[in-house]
Amino acid sequence: MEISALDTVWVLVCAVLVFFMNTGFALLESGFCRAKNTVNILAKNVIVFAIASLTYYLVGFGLMFGDGGGFMGGTGFAPAFDGGDAVSAAPGNLPLAAFFFFQTMFAATAATIVSGAVAERIKLQAFMLFSVPLVGFVYPVVGHWAWGGGLLADTGFHDFAGSTVVHSVGGWAALVGAIVLGPRMGKFTRDGRAKAIPGHSMALATAGALILWMGWFGFNPGSTLAADPGAIAHIILTTNLAAAAGAVVACLVAWSRLGSPDLSMILNGALAGLVGITAGCDVVSPVGALAIGALAGALVVFAVLGFDKVRVDDPVGAISVHLVCGAAGTVMVGLFAAKGDDLGLLYGGGAALLLAQLKGVALVGAFTVACSAAGWLALKALMGVRVPAEDEHVGLDLSEMKMEAYPADLTAAGASTRSALERAEAIEPAAATSEGA
Repeated sequence: MEISALDTVWVLVCAVLVFFMNTGFALLESGFCRAKNTVNILAKNVIVFAIASLTYYLVGFGLMFGDGGGFMGGTGFAPAFDGGDAVSAAPGNLPLAAFFFFQTMFAATAATIVSGAVAERIKLQAFMLFSVPLVGFVYPVVGHWAWGGGLLADTGFHDFAGSTVVHSVGGWAALVGAIVLGPRMGKFTRDGRAKAIPGHSMALATAGALILWMGWFGFNPGSTLAADPGAIAHIILTTNLAAAAGAVVACLVAWSRLGSPDLSMILNGALAGLVGITAGCDVVSPVGALAIGALAGALVVFAVLGFDKVRVDDPVGAISVHLVCGAAGTVMVGLFAAKGDDLGLLYGGGAALLLAQLKGVALVGAFTVACSAAGWLALKALMGVRVPAEDEHVGLDLSEMKMEAYPADLTAAGASTRSALERAEAIEPAAATSEGA
């Protein structure tokens, strides 16, 4: 197959759209969290992309697409892109560098998902260190299974753009991290009831969610890896319909359950629809896309409330969106796939595809949880993963970053924060550095 200039430009444009999703994640997470942690959250979103880019280049890409066995690849590490790299799973219509760049954006997304779920109480260095094995081993091994000719390649498992490979991997890692860290101070009462901790800017959160929605028009159709007009148009259509259905249904379900059309649920409903449709955007019909988006929109509301009930604190709803709806969306391909070699149960294809989807989701979940638990617990034992209580109270911007997102805001709240920091500095060193995680 010859290199196609049109395919190359298409894939690179889509990769840039996926890169811009980093802006969306940064705005969404910071908006959903308190002002006193804004700089820390923004820093995490920038540094994790840089770490992911380097780690994926040095190790991850070779493990994911290099020649090897069913478990992982073993060639193509730190590729030179000079024609001598052994990466046979790469498509022949693209320069290897273009394919690598597109795949790097996906690897970074998996790591970024973790950021929101552990926000407002994790040590920055612990988050940075955890991102290395996630992008350098866990994500590429799972990617090799599904996309690199590995364990899931011949089982019928279908995950076109990564509901499981990208989103549930990030979601599982986030869930384990949130459990190891424990909830933020003040999130739960002594009798276990969840208390709302409002974010500081719903305007930022809304802008972030809309940027992510737009970025998905690169994430999903770019996974064609070719400028195929029919395929691209179909995927963009199903992607948008699922997002719209997710937003509307989440609004209605939240209105019914909470008594108001909660904006945070609307935003997460749209994202839930996007995550849910990512696995099957190429094979479901428009009606199927509406069904997947609607189910994901309802599911994300119940998931957010459910995690609160079991005292898993996720400040932005990342686990509900990416893990729950990523896994559910992958499974729903087994119901709604309307074209391709394997049809879904509702389209006369029997249960074969549904079973393949269930097995794939379970295998990826078990592997990611085991690896994530090992990573988080090792970091906890070696250096601790949670900031001291006084630092959490003051906010990570002043305690860790030594700067504020809104330094001109000389309000009573700002003065109180500065006073708290001064008190923290006066505490005995041993007491100030103690932690419970």
